[in-house]
Order: sequence, then structure tokens, then C-alpha cells
Amino acid sequence: MMGQFVFRNLFHRPVRTLIGVLAIAVEVTLVIIIVGLTSGMLQETAKRIEGIGADILVQAPSAQIFIVMSGSPMPVKIGEKIHELKYVQYVSPAFLQFNTSGGVETIWGIDPISFRDVSNGFVFHEGHDLEGPDDMLVDDWQAKAKHVKVGDTYTLLNHAWKVVGIVEHGKAGRIFVPITTLQELVGGRDKATIFLVRCTRSEHTPDVIAEIKELLPNYPVRPVKEFMTLMTSTNIPALQTFINSMIALAVSIGLLVIFLSMYTTVLERTRDIGVLKSLGASKFLIIRALLAETTLLCLLGIVAGIGLSYVVRAGFLKLFPTLSILITAGWVLRAGLIAIVGALIGASYPAWQASRKDAVEALSYD
Repeated sequence: MMGQFVFRNLFHRPVRTLIGVLAIAVEVTLVIIIVGLTSGMLQETAKRIEGIGADILVQAPSAQIFIVMSGSPMPVKIGEKIHELKYVQYVSPAFLQFNTSGGVETIWGIDPISFRDVSNGFVFHEGHDLEGPDDMLVDDWQAKAKHVKVGDTYTLLNHAWKVVGIVEHGKAGRIFVPITTLQELVGGRDKATIFLVRCTRSEHTPDVIAEIKELLPNYPVRPVKEFMTLMTSTNIPALQTFINSMIALAVSIGLLVIFLSMYTTVLERTRDIGVLKSLGASKFLIIRALLAETTLLCLLGIVAGIGLSYVVRAGFLKLFPTLSILITAGWVLRAGLIAIVGALIGASYPAWQASRKDAVEALSYD
């Protein structure tokens, strides 16, 4: 009986119900997409670093874990000292430049020979490796996103580059140019952002790390295999605060809409509440009925929000092929729980107010 009562009440005002469902759906979608975008970006970056094939990553003392944002260059000659250490087979310097003109892009300045030694080279879809000072390589995702093909001119940093090759994605960055040219363009001559180190055998990695730390005591030295575990929002300055702020905004939207919806529901059903009370309905029964209605409304919104999240992700990936949005079961569950808790909080006051209505006054309400 209670279930039928709640169900009929929910669809008595279909437009209002639809607005409530959409509000919850938007709330759930915001949480899933914001978290999915940040976690997907971090995980995809970490995978590309691991895909290089190096064993160790060396950064400057003040560098961030999120190396694509790092702006802390160090002398290239440090690489020569690292190369002299026992069990070090290859060292490759890389100079990274974060570019926001015409999009968000990280340009990798590399030395083709040493990078090939460390990473075993690129897998080419078209073209050839870097040879001239103005040559550029792009991965297949970047080529698709920017509609670039071999032989095209690609302007970055007010410099005209010639695309000479399209490579398989998943190794370091998406755009590669000669390190010396990039250094000259941004005033970083003989500087490197990171050093990629390959050991003679992978089991020698801990020994090499210890030696590098002794040689460069203030420099972050990390095994590449552990890089994935470090790329989390809690390790990126201000990123967790941003995520929490967006979740709070989403919850506020859902809470306010539910509050207004249930408050209006209580006003419209004042006479109905009076009838229930005159028939002996307790305060608890009325509160339970309204909260059950809110829960059903929220469940419909959660289902709609999950579906909308996949639609939004598909739209983003079609417009921006280089994006990575990770939707996980864990965060889908969290988003649903956040929505339910927020909706119940939003409906609590209207439900409490309804339970306190006097039966005689409610029946005389016009």
C-alpha cells in the first residue's frame, strides 16, 4: 500500500518529477565526469611515462610529480654524470614545454638518438624519425585531433614545424621536437626537464637509484614502475581541492532542487496530509512516505545520471580525441551515495514540517 501511494504521488506532477530527476542526474554526472576526467588524465599520463621503457626518472629539486606541468630545468651535463654510474646503460634528457595557445599541449624536446636507446624507438604509422632542426613527430591521437598528416606545417610557440612522422600513442608525450631547437625557442639552452635512465638490467634499478641519490641528494629520483601509484589527485597541488569544490557544487544543485521540489509537494498536499492524520497516520508514517518518495526520485536520477555520464564522455572523446575520461564502478557508487544523502538531507525539513501539520488546519487549507 505504501509503495503504491509513494509511486502515484511521484507521478502526480510529471514535469516536477522530471525536473527533480534531471537535477539528480546532473549532480551524478558532474561528480562522475569531473573525477573521471582528472583521474583519467593522471592515469593516461602515467601510462605514457611507463610506456617509454626507462627504469628511472630524475627531476629537478623543485619539480612537481605531474611532470607535464614542471617548469624546473636542470643542466644537461647532469646526464653525463649519471651515465658514468655503474649499471647505467643509457641516459636521455628531455625538455618539456607546456603550451596553452590553441589548446593544452605538452611539447617534448628530445634527443632522437638517446631517446631511441632508452625507449627502443617509436612505432611509426607514417613518415620517419626526427632529422632536421624543425622536424616534428605527433602521435596518432594528436594527428586525429588536429587533422594533421605527414608533410603538414604545425605552428607552435610561434615557430613553424614540419610534421615528418606519425607515431603510435602511449610513449611519453604526443608532440616531439628536437631538444636543441626547443631549448633555443624558450631560452633554456643546455637545460633539461627530466632525465630518463635505463639500467643494464631492471633488477639493478634500486642500486642505481641509491647511487643517483648520493650523487644528486636534493633531486627527486623515482622508479618508473612506481610512477602510476604517485599520479593521484592527492599528490597534485590544489587538484583535490578543485575536485572537492566541484563535488560540493554538484551536491548543492541536487540538494536545493530536491528541497524546493519536496517543499512544494508538502504545500500542494496539505489537505492530503490532513486526511492521513485524521485517519490516524503517525508523524513517522508521513515522514517515511515523503522520504521514500525522495529516495525513489533519487534512484531514477542516479540511473539517468549514469547513462548521461557515458553520453557526455562519448561526446567529449569525439570532440577531443586526446582526452581520457575514466569512469570506474567505485566512483559511480560514490556518486550515487552522495546523491542519495544530499537528497534525503534536502527532503528532511519539508518532511518534518509536513509531520507537524495540525489535521484540522490541514483539512481547512485552501
